[in-house]
Amino acid sequence: MDNMNKQNSILEIKDLSVDFDTLAGSVNVVRDINFSLAAGETMALVGESGSGKSVTAMSILRLHDEEKVNYSSGSISFLGNNLLGTDENNIKAVRGSKISMIFQEPMTSLNPTFTVGDQIMEPMLIHKGMSKPAAKKRAIELMELTGIPDPHYRFDAFPHLLSGGQRQRMMISMALACDPKLLIADEPTTALDVTVQLQILLLLEKLKKEFSMAVLMISHDLNLVKRFADHVCVMQEGNIVEQGRVDGLFNDPQHPYTIKLLNSEPERIIPDGETQALRDNKELLSGHHLKCHFTSTKGFFRRTSNTVKAVDNIDLVLREGETLGIVGESGSGKSTLGRCLLKLENCSGEIYFDQKQIDHLTHTALRPLRKEFQVVFQDPYSSLSPRMTIEQIVGEGLQIHFPHLNKEQRREKIQKVLLEVGLEEDILWRYPHEFSGGQRQRIAIARVVILEPKLILLDEPTSALDVSVQKQVLVLLRELQERHKISYLFITHDLKVIEAVAHRIMVMKDGKIIETGETNDIFKAPKETYTQNLLTASLFKDVGGEKLNA
Repeated sequence: MDNMNKQNSILEIKDLSVDFDTLAGSVNVVRDINFSLAAGETMALVGESGSGKSVTAMSILRLHDEEKVNYSSGSISFLGNNLLGTDENNIKAVRGSKISMIFQEPMTSLNPTFTVGDQIMEPMLIHKGMSKPAAKKRAIELMELTGIPDPHYRFDAFPHLLSGGQRQRMMISMALACDPKLLIADEPTTALDVTVQLQILLLLEKLKKEFSMAVLMISHDLNLVKRFADHVCVMQEGNIVEQGRVDGLFNDPQHPYTIKLLNSEPERIIPDGETQALRDNKELLSGHHLKCHFTSTKGFFRRTSNTVKAVDNIDLVLREGETLGIVGESGSGKSTLGRCLLKLENCSGEIYFDQKQIDHLTHTALRPLRKEFQVVFQDPYSSLSPRMTIEQIVGEGLQIHFPHLNKEQRREKIQKVLLEVGLEEDILWRYPHEFSGGQRQRIAIARVVILEPKLILLDEPTSALDVSVQKQVLVLLRELQERHKISYLFITHDLKVIEAVAHRIMVMKDGKIIETGETNDIFKAPKETYTQNLLTASLFKDVGGEKLNA
């Protein structure tokens, strides 16, 4: 950053190194971090998981366990004061007042036992000494400013009653409550739909100008950084390997790791002509007139107060060896439709699998078929038992569906499938927490592939992964599809991913299919306004695009 920006900086980090005490001894997590940030500017820290982005950002507010962390060298200067040298009372006065933070997942960051209004008021009551009526008035103003509908009504709502986008807007309202000079945004849009992502980023850009804030953004999404940030620091294994203005770094990256990240965007891996060739394949899965409605009741007589049509009269067909992408915003019914097709959710209508009608089958009658259709979930960490070894996790299905195999035969199959998904057989006795996110997702894939299914439901399988790992997993899924002729139902809100792997796309909104067709046709000439809006919101992050403007 130039000398003028350094002179006007509100945050300056010099030679910062952070060590953590572990059972194996002291571990150096970040080292020799140097950057500065001026008012009204956005600095982005980018890199893969474990690169030190969040450790660096959380060090600014000293949010690490003081008994386990050691700031072995360097300084963090905020408005001329070294935050590493100040006492606990002074750092508490800074947190939430002069420096605020927006976390990645608002549902785990908001207290479920307090209303969102109380949580927005809290920093104003603590740091500004405002009265409750004044704090409530300001909280409602902030909710309105951040685009919360009916703020007077939402003020008394609990977090679980709000959508993901609304919860994130509440987090932003809370962060802005005391007019901070610095806003730290840790992956603020990762868990959100593309349209909500765009809304949140435009909102942050607008608020940054209105409040003259500096923003430190943490992200592994370089396309998003391209549109939102002014400066960028690329981190790898605890070091800043390259930094500079966004336009210069993206147009002429110097470090091999930066070049690798920029080349990690999903690319179309379906050969031309394959979609047409699959039209002659037999139907593996089909649904006709599928409906899944949820009703809520109230009052002593439990009268129906509301009906949500999660899946509303849907027809679809999936052929052998085909990938069908189901896209749409949160609440559109994507995941419910997937669960209905696999008989994990009750619904009306007809469902055929491998030319057999299964919608009327009991749980007992379905059990032999379960190995033929499997599920890979979004978060591999929460879907893998922390108490089981990798051998137990991957081999669990074999014990149920292949009981005739002995222990040696099961281990042989487990070792074979681990090698197939790119993992070594020496991991058999290790546990999920010992692996990275990408490795855990490979384990989750191995767990279902070992049963040799004909169909796999992929429910947001790459949204929690870094871009480079995401690309590796997509390539792996494609290789497995070609090798075993597996069909995929791919549910996601990431249109870049679906463009890379899907033969056909179905676009869902409010429980209905509003547009369907071949992937190339949908992306080149979408017919419906909703689809056009989704594509616009998704592709605004394209590396070659223009700077984001509020």
